[in-house]
Amino acid sequence: MSPTTAFRTAIVPAAGLGTRFLPTTKSVPKELLPVVDTPAIELVAAEAAEAGAERLVIVTSPEKSSVAGHFQSRPDLEQTLADRGKTALLEKVRRAPGLLQAEVAIQEQALGLGHAVACARPNLTEADDAVAVLLPDDLVLPTGALTAMARVRERFGGSVLCAFDIPREQISAYGVFDVDPTDTDDVLRVKGMVEKPAPEAAPSTFAAAGRYLLDRAVFDALDRITPGAGGELQLTDAVALLIEEGHPVHVVVHRGGRHDLGNPGGFLRAAVDFALENPEYGPELREWLSQRLSDAAR
Repeated sequence: MSPTTAFRTAIVPAAGLGTRFLPTTKSVPKELLPVVDTPAIELVAAEAAEAGAERLVIVTSPEKSSVAGHFQSRPDLEQTLADRGKTALLEKVRRAPGLLQAEVAIQEQALGLGHAVACARPNLTEADDAVAVLLPDDLVLPTGALTAMARVRERFGGSVLCAFDIPREQISAYGVFDVDPTDTDDVLRVKGMVEKPAPEAAPSTFAAAGRYLLDRAVFDALDRITPGAGGELQLTDAVALLIEEGHPVHVVVHRGGRHDLGNPGGFLRAAVDFALENPEYGPELREWLSQRLSDAAR
């Protein structure tokens, strides 16, 4: 799919403490932990660039400046690699800085996803009629969901979110959309959202994923919602307010897979999945895994 013009700025919230990865995250931001050899934040930045983003606003805490540093050039390292003929490594090092223009917004306190998104408002320009928000803990596979969401905004306007069709018995772990059909398969109009409903009470089986394409009106809504537990501002509350006021909101149902990088178990599954697809590591890893699983079954 070719890039669209529905948005030009992507926001990536990256201010969390990464407590489930302690003690590693005492010194290494979770967003820089490698999925094989590429940090998660580079993977989502590449997804945003593929969909048309030109700017990346990383919302981070004051002590995590190294996250944004990943998108800065390293001429000394590049020259060393070039002198040694390490062409493949040179391309990898240059990839992140070449994806888009990265900048930082500081979130002094972790007060919810809505608060994190609001912290990026000073970074926007008058040309930013809409922004994408990508949660770096969510790898949505294959890439292309954000591009599809941008095309839906071009058609319907308003805001567009990503959804997965979840088995009803598992739905209580998610925020769930109340939807009506449109004339397009896997594009649904949102009437409301319910957080973690009981399976029998869920209005659908379409659950929110970590991709949002939000009309700029969301920032006004964030100013008007009431903080919840712990003083946190929830992005879903702002979206719900927009729906109440007649703002069009749609979801694109993504029929692919996902990895949750927010916990070590999910991170390991993502690393194995990506490594198996890697021509350098995949064949040997596949053979080792087969043998290891065979031994474990005895």
